[in-house]
Amino acid sequence: MILLNKFEQFHAEVRNNKWLGYFTIFLRIALAYAFLMAGFTKVDGERFTSLSNNHPMGHYLEVLFHTGFYYTFIGIAQMLAGLLLLIPRTSLLGALLYFPIILNICILSYAVRFDGSLLTSPLMVLANLYLICWDYHRIKFILPFKRSGFKELIPEATRSRSRFPFKFFLSVFLTLIIAVGLIFTMNQKAVMPRNHISDCNSHCPDSSNPEACASFCDCIHNNGNSLDDCLNKYGSKFSR
Repeated sequence: MILLNKFEQFHAEVRNNKWLGYFTIFLRIALAYAFLMAGFTKVDGERFTSLSNNHPMGHYLEVLFHTGFYYTFIGIAQMLAGLLLLIPRTSLLGALLYFPIILNICILSYAVRFDGSLLTSPLMVLANLYLICWDYHRIKFILPFKRSGFKELIPEATRSRSRFPFKFFLSVFLTLIIAVGLIFTMNQKAVMPRNHISDCNSHCPDSSNPEACASFCDCIHNNGNSLDDCLNKYGSKFSR
């Protein structure tokens, strides 16, 4: 209970800082823009990327494209989440709708090792979580916690504190650096299909087993085998 009270006090302080208010507006606009563009592509009936169907993500998106109205439904859900984020009164609802969609995209990107959203999707998940926490005072009453004694109203129209939150933005900057570093390390150590066979092959000379790497690229982009099959073949060649 003490920990919850401290969190609520911290949350009130954050809500009272005008710079964090501006940051919140920026995140809402950025996330909304991403989903409005992606959703409109689906509603308009266009393919989302130009990836080859042999690519794991390209194969998934091609199948998704041929699901008919389900493909359109995903686009509508994305656009709805984006629009709700842009309206102050419905921003929390937009953030809650946004979260399962972007989390699914993030997990999918890592599952198929898709370069295009390996970095952006986890950062969008973090930004989405921030927006949900920003409106904690609006959702805390449905959480299975015992009610605290913290009853102060959180001002919506004006924010009294104008001190620039250097520590917060430093932590955001460090989070970006760590995320970029982790993704870069993963790309260097893990075998990746990349977006095109030329990109895939370009990393083979620097790999510990260029022959196995080239065989993996051929397995994905030319033969169109599954990622698991190609990884298994890569592992068998690598162990020789």
